[in-house]
Amino acid sequence: MAESRNIGPDASLLLVDDDEIFLNRLARAMEKRGFSVTRASSIADAKAIVADKPPAYAVVDLRLEDGNGLDVVDALREARADARIIVLTGYGAIATAVAAVKMGATDYLSKPADAEEVTRALLSSDSEMLPPPPESPMSADRVRWEHIQRVYEQCDRNVSETARRLHMHRRTLQRILAKRSPK
Repeated sequence: MAESRNIGPDASLLLVDDDEIFLNRLARAMEKRGFSVTRASSIADAKAIVADKPPAYAVVDLRLEDGNGLDVVDALREARADARIIVLTGYGAIATAVAAVKMGATDYLSKPADAEEVTRALLSSDSEMLPPPPESPMSADRVRWEHIQRVYEQCDRNVSETARRLHMHRRTLQRILAKRSPK
């Protein structure tokens, strides 16, 4: 468990998620780890909090009912350049991870992430080495799916353009995009 002395003098943490149960559970766990937690369940609420008093740390869900969590990342990065921001989502794809980091996120975690993983990501320093290789790396099907998702995002979610660039039939691509990601 992370100790509060690693957090620093400003332990303010903004949690942004529209899943109330997950938000409350994570908030309690982070408070036990020494953070001073503020909760927001929408982009509008989060932006208001950031404008009033930008936190030192933030955990932002990527997909919220009222828009994209990257809007919160952008607002927080403008308000406080030194903030450590973790983007957390149930829709993990390499393309969205890259977009989140380019927007200023410190790290990107896929749900379900526990409080220990979130704490580790928030408190890790940039000088720390890369994490050890995964025990079970992505399957070839998953790597293919991730590549398709990246090209799809780069084509601004245009199915026809993505299919053309991947030399794939449009309907085949639509079927792949409609399915859940492989393990």
